[in-house]
Amino acid sequence: MATMTISDADFDEKVLGTDDLVLVDFWAEWCGPCKQIAPALEEIASEMGDRVKVAKMNIDDNPNTPGKYGVRAIPTLMLFKNGEPAGTQVGVQSKSKLVDWINAS
Repeated sequence: MATMTISDADFDEKVLGTDDLVLVDFWAEWCGPCKQIAPALEEIASEMGDRVKVAKMNIDDNPNTPGKYGVRAIPTLMLFKNGEPAGTQVGVQSKSKLVDWINAS
């Protein structure tokens, strides 16, 4: 499964309205570290798609949701479990650390 793009308009439906574990990547086109972490997130989405959905939200196009969840720096990764925030990571992390983080949730 590939990453999915989400917006302020469908965040409630695709993230909060599901019982699935969802990893939301708050990012922006101009953010170098966001581009650095993107390949690892794509690999996680394809390798762990049965365990976690990976969603990407561009903060420039969708300012409401990041503001609601206190996103102050990017990349910010938030895990949602059963529609509730379950953890946050800020900054670039290695793929193995991200996998460990997901598996611990």
